[in-house]
Formats: sequence, structure tokens, C-alpha cells
Amino acid sequence: MKALISVDLEGISGVVHPTETNPDRYDYERGRALMTAEANAVIAGVLDAEPDAVVWVADAHGTFRNIVPEDLDRRAHLVRGKPRPLGMLAGLDEQTDAVLLIGYHARAGAGPAVLAHTISDAVLDVRVAGRSLGEIGLNVAMAGHLDAPVVLLSGDDTACAEFSELVPSAVTVAVKQTLGQAAAVAVHPQEARERLRHAAADAIARRASIPPAKMAGPLDVEVDLYGPYMVDLAVLVPGVTRVGGGRTVAFHAVDVAEAYRLVQLLVQLASIKPG
Repeated sequence: MKALISVDLEGISGVVHPTETNPDRYDYERGRALMTAEANAVIAGVLDAEPDAVVWVADAHGTFRNIVPEDLDRRAHLVRGKPRPLGMLAGLDEQTDAVLLIGYHARAGAGPAVLAHTISDAVLDVRVAGRSLGEIGLNVAMAGHLDAPVVLLSGDDTACAEFSELVPSAVTVAVKQTLGQAAAVAVHPQEARERLRHAAADAIARRASIPPAKMAGPLDVEVDLYGPYMVDLAVLVPGVTRVGGGRTVAFHAVDVAEAYRLVQLLVQLASIKPG
């Protein structure tokens, strides 16, 4: 069987502040070390349950170059760098039997939640078929589109609750209890890794009982962007229109895959500074 482990950084145990997630800040090296260690714990859990599994790990934070390659379990394939197809879910395909989302955070506007946002600070909200979806929801939907169940998520308690609304039968591991945007009560990193290893093994063992989350197309998608100039760029994309005179753009997608790709493109456009 093939398992894809997508690893973000904001939801890792002990991480609560942008200095631990930003490569330009002083505490980043600690953050990426903790991220790598939690990825290793999940790899071990998957292989405890399925010793012959093929395990892919997608570095899914920021630059997608955070996990320390030489410190990652050598039994896994590491996907790193950007841009790349499917972004945070790079490596997902029709042969993927299970997806595990590790170190994830709640969507923009959720709270209290540690380092909550949706893909980029440029995005205030994404609504698909009228439902607000953050990175958790978008990735669950994209995995479901290819019939891959998301069987495990770890992060703070708010992220776990967000995921459980979408996939009630899946496994969650809350590695910290949120106190706010930059504060939490975290379990010890070693304890978090032990829980993750056991949870990953459990999730893989009962993956057949966790259905993929399906979202049928066509889909109406709205994206609220932070700055007016971001909207000016977004509407240059064929099919994307401005909603009213505000910061919202909209488009129609034939299916989840098209919606996912176009949201990624809009986020990249939104990162361009006016000049």
C-alpha cells in the first residue's frame, strides 16, 4: 500500500510563534527539527502497521524545504521544493491508499487557534460550494477526489475539531491545547511522537473503515483576498471575476482538482507586491 504523509509546521508540538516557522527568524532551526522528528514518528507508525508500505512524505510548509533530509527516516521518499503539482499533497495519485496530515493548523478566522491561517496571510477565506475551507478542508477534499481517505490529522485541538467535522471516523492527535494565536499548552515533544506513532499505526490498520471525503462538481468557489491589488491581479486569470467592489473573487470549477489548482494559483498571485 502507499501512504502519503503531508507535514506542516504550525501544528507541531511546541511550536506557537512565527519565529519557529519562518526561515529568516532565530528559532526556526528548532521548529524544523521538531517537524522532522514528528514526521519520523508517523513514518514508523505507518510501517508498524504495514511493514511493506511505500511511504511518501510531502514537506508542506512555506518554502516546502523545512524537513531536514538527512534526519528523515531513510525508508520514506521525501517530496520537497516548489512550485509543484498539488502543493501540500505532492505525491498524491490514484495509487495512494491513505493520507496523513501532520502538524496542521486551523483555517483563517478560526479561534482560538495556534497560528491559524489559510495557505497565506494574503487569504482571508476560501469558500467552496458555500462552505469555508482552510488547508485542512481543501486537502481532505483533494484527497477524496482521488479516492484516498485522510485517516489521521495532528495539530492543536481546534485543528483536530475542524478535521473531525469533515472526517468523523478518522483519528486525531491533539499535540497542544490552544490558548490563542501564539500560545498553547503543549505536550512534551517526545510524548507527542509516541502518541503519533501509535495513532498512525491505528489509522493505517483501520483505513478501510474511513471513507474518502467526496465533494461533487461543478463547484462555485469564492476567495477573500487581503489587499485590493491582489484582486486586481486575480481577475486577470480567465474565469475569475470580482464580486461587487470588495476583496472577493469568484470562479466556477468543474471539480475539486480544478478548484484546488486555481486556489493555489491565486495565492501565488497574491504574493506579488505592487511595484
